[in-house]
Amino acid sequence: MKIPVRIFTVIHGLMALLFTCATLMLIAIAARIGATVFVSQWDQASAQAVIEAIGLLAGAVVALQIAETIVEEEVIREADVSAPTRVRRFLSRFLVVVVVALAIEGLVATFKALHQDPSQLGYAAGLIASTALLLAAWGLFVYLNRSAEELEPEAMEEAKREDKKLQ
Repeated sequence: MKIPVRIFTVIHGLMALLFTCATLMLIAIAARIGATVFVSQWDQASAQAVIEAIGLLAGAVVALQIAETIVEEEVIREADVSAPTRVRRFLSRFLVVVVVALAIEGLVATFKALHQDPSQLGYAAGLIASTALLLAAWGLFVYLNRSAEELEPEAMEEAKREDKKLQ
């Protein structure tokens, strides 16, 4: 059983590397947009380009956080995401980044719609409302999951011990 586990660990490491490469590409594209704006006229079109660059950077943060989560949970800890404590921690790490990125993307979409195409405001509002719904669902999940964690306190202690591997 050790060989398949090692193969999965290598695959997870490769996935984390690819997410990191995607992060670097998004940062480079955002920097290029920023440099172009910096040497051009600073007008409304430039502001839109900067807002687009911010959206790209938010995507880069998501990709980097996914890479970090994969490395910490699957490569370093080799954790099995099955206990309620582990599921809550894993999902919380992922969802905090996704919710923030979606909120930023909703703001970017709102600014774009206000300045370029007001007919797209419905899309932006839908994105922001969906983000709020996701945040509320996540909060409900954490609240309901807390009672399951109380049934197996040893899982929380094990998770805390695993955290020491990262220090």
